[in-house]
Amino acid sequence: MTKSIWEATSPDGTAFPSLTGSIETDVVIIGGGITGIMAAMLLTEGGKRVVMLEAKRLGSGSTGRSTGNLHIVPDETLHPIRKKWGKEAMALVAESRGEALKLLESTVAEYNLDCRFCRRPHHLIATDDSQLQPLEEEHAAMDEAGLMVSRVTDLPAPFSGRKGLIIEGQAQFHPLLFVQQLAGRISSDRCRIFENSPVREIDELHVRVKTDSGEVRAAAVIMATHTPKGFNLVQTELRPNREYGIAGRLRSGTVPDGIFWTMQEMSHSIRSFEREGTRYFMVIGEEHKTGQHDPKSDYFRRLEEYGRDCFDIGAIDFRWSAQNYRPADLLPYIGRTAASGKVHMATGFSTSGLLYGPLAAMIISDVIHGRENRWEQVYRSTRFAPGKGGQKIFKENVDVVKHFFKDYLTPSEKKQLGDIPPGSGKVADFEGKRVAVYRDEQNGWSAVSPVCTHLGCVVHWNPLEKSWDCPCHGSRFAPDGSVIEGPALEPLARRELHLRGS
Repeated sequence: MTKSIWEATSPDGTAFPSLTGSIETDVVIIGGGITGIMAAMLLTEGGKRVVMLEAKRLGSGSTGRSTGNLHIVPDETLHPIRKKWGKEAMALVAESRGEALKLLESTVAEYNLDCRFCRRPHHLIATDDSQLQPLEEEHAAMDEAGLMVSRVTDLPAPFSGRKGLIIEGQAQFHPLLFVQQLAGRISSDRCRIFENSPVREIDELHVRVKTDSGEVRAAAVIMATHTPKGFNLVQTELRPNREYGIAGRLRSGTVPDGIFWTMQEMSHSIRSFEREGTRYFMVIGEEHKTGQHDPKSDYFRRLEEYGRDCFDIGAIDFRWSAQNYRPADLLPYIGRTAASGKVHMATGFSTSGLLYGPLAAMIISDVIHGRENRWEQVYRSTRFAPGKGGQKIFKENVDVVKHFFKDYLTPSEKKQLGDIPPGSGKVADFEGKRVAVYRDEQNGWSAVSPVCTHLGCVVHWNPLEKSWDCPCHGSRFAPDGSVIEGPALEPLARRELHLRGS
């Protein structure tokens, strides 16, 4: 398993129990990342009783594998949002993300969280002349949105001599420590937190949520799960992606303070992080659609090569990746689902979830408390705007259909178990049946159905993270079939293997 720098510099162990039995509450939150924990905080502060259910450990999903960067400008940048939605909507996006940043900063102070929160500038950098026009368009959009932005040509190494923008007043923190410590502060009889409690069923009609060993009845449900659990039409408008990260130490030189983004199509981001006297660099990038990785590509190696072009790297200490969901029309989906006024979702954050998550918590907690929220309509989850993302929606769903039929119609390779190297997995025809088989480093075997339990696509083996990844809607499963993330609720079905021929 890969490990992020945040996971490596946070306490191990489980602080909260698993759910057993049946309980009642006002709001049940599914997901213990930054969205869920901020929603729990705001709801309990407003007098609601809350139950939070986390499938594994708090923050162990996308929050604990993020960049730790807090920037008002979303990763899609502002000028494309202005073109698609207009000046007013763009301004509301910038305003709302700015307020989410203020909420995080005030939460750190109020609850005395030791999560290395600090204000840092954000740099947007043109790496060649083809990016100068988009850079100017973004500068104008930032000005219109009221951000403190200026042109800069005296960029620090390794970006010296290039043109860029600098946005003041942004921030960085340790996202996993933030979630873990805030959970410890707000946990109470009115805010009950359960770990290792994966949800298996969401009954929207009766507002009940079931786990393997328990059930929660509530007046409202929040799916703070990065993508809605089970089937939801919004999933047809989201592209699930993997993005990779590395962190290490330099042999010589320094990494400048701040957030650094490059503007090329395959963009990268760079930042530094200091922990207990050791200063690390981080490089993020190499994004591709989940389950559609190039089996010949080592994305971590690509990041390392990019990093070595920038810095005198001494050692790579951590390698990890994270999932994101990109909405076709550039804006997240936040609020009530179309199927139920009592179930709320928060999805489509792209790689900007560390601010969109708290923002979603602000909007949904206001809705549950019966208060008006000025940003609710911008991000409403029931919006229907095919003209805004129609081409991307069409392309994404053609891709889903293509992979669905391709994987079913392409004959499976016939394999002997001995054909699979240790530490590898393969979907193949074993004894006349299509099976997803994993052989661990000790020559132990796991065999599961290759059919994703979400909508039936065939999973693909991910060699870098040793997981079964669905190329359609982004569900991911461990070698034993258990759910890692995505819309799937149920694990891949187990299959029996006869070891003859191994």
